[in-house]
Amino acid sequence: MINSTFRRACVAVVCGAIGVTGLAACGSSDGSGASGEDSKTVTLVTHESFNVSPKVLKAFEKESGYKVDVLKSGDAGQVVNKAVLSKGNPQGDVLFGVDNTLLSRALDNKLFTPYEAKGLDQVKGEYKADGQHRVTPVDTGDICVNYDKKYFADKKLAPPKNLDDLTKPAYKNLLVTENAATSSPGLGFLLGTAAEYGDEGWQGYWKKLKANGVKVVDGWEQAYYEEFSGSSEGKKAKADRPLVVSYASSPPVEVLYAKPQPKEAPTGVATGTCFRQTEFAGLLDGAKNEKGGKALLDFLISKEFQADMPLNMFVNPVREGIQLPELFTEFGAKVDDPKTLDPKKIAEHREDWVKSWQSLVLK
Repeated sequence: MINSTFRRACVAVVCGAIGVTGLAACGSSDGSGASGEDSKTVTLVTHESFNVSPKVLKAFEKESGYKVDVLKSGDAGQVVNKAVLSKGNPQGDVLFGVDNTLLSRALDNKLFTPYEAKGLDQVKGEYKADGQHRVTPVDTGDICVNYDKKYFADKKLAPPKNLDDLTKPAYKNLLVTENAATSSPGLGFLLGTAAEYGDEGWQGYWKKLKANGVKVVDGWEQAYYEEFSGSSEGKKAKADRPLVVSYASSPPVEVLYAKPQPKEAPTGVATGTCFRQTEFAGLLDGAKNEKGGKALLDFLISKEFQADMPLNMFVNPVREGIQLPELFTEFGAKVDDPKTLDPKKIAEHREDWVKSWQSLVLK
């Protein structure tokens, strides 16, 4: 989940600004507002990292006439799993947060009704993964190993640059990652190793990584906030892992929410470890408010929403011509050559790869 992104800080800011009437993202919802095609409420089912500026959301609500009810449901993997279980009788109208690592599962289970969103012609072609328009690309980012700059400076040790480095003795017992079976960034990191070392080599790589003391936890929040020494909360908790699987856009968050703001991000990114992730949204099959759902999809790739994302969800827009905020570009890492995998290959091998990974790493 592109990031997938520093929920505690971001959600606190958004909830404090909106209060109780503007957005249901700060609490829970049963989606009951979407009572039918004539309803003035449209329900967005999404992961916990979804954020939008109050003024941007209110402008959409005023223009469209729909109130947006946001139903958050854990990590992206959990969101997709729940959508599969409720197929045909969905919790809401639009699902946002299914990414390229999980896309085939959503499409194979026929979760979405095709709809070509307005403005799709302005979205970069490289992010359009479905010619039937069952899903609409919304954002993109990179899952990467982050490092604690102070730790490596104090130890006079160069931080790792690539995946091979992580298996070297100098980095023994330093890395924490997420469970590939339960976490979107954890799965992305696994897929990155499959892209790098191929079908025959990735398991050997993970054997080396395990021998070098990699630690696995359930999800991103635990890895970043409780285990990673470079995060603001990790420092308070005296976390002892200076390497963590997170995002190329993680460093700007450490700057944005620090008081006072530092001149340099306390964390860095090993750009040779990155896997490219794209998030999509789709109109759920059986949506009660299909008309409102289509309007919401149009909104998600509008200039206003796309420009709002970088400092709210810390992801890159997919729409052409969107200028990124200076803080985002100054402190975020630029990844020139991320690892990628064809969605078809992910679909063919994901389940087997995850099972093999579990046997190798967790046992």
